Amino acid sequence: MQVTPVYLEVVDFIAAGPTPDRIASFRPSDAARERVMELLQRQKAGSLQPQEEAELDDYLQLEHLMRLIKARARRYASA
Repeated sequence: MQVTPVYLEVVDFIAAGPTPDRIASFRPSDAARERVMELLQRQKAGSLQPQEEAELDDYLQLEHLMRLIKARARRYASA
């Protein structure tokens, strides 16, 4: 796994000790969302390089992890 800017963005966010409400409302930056959209478009066109495919896989894994974290945070926020 390579450390991409979006990973650092998420690490910095979590390291800052956000409240469960802030975690539940977290959204990646515009730049991160644009990069993922670009990679997805290139994947559909069949023009991704192996390194870009790995980057996209990392983004998708991070998205899955953040969904799990947000679901847990919502439980704590409502308690």
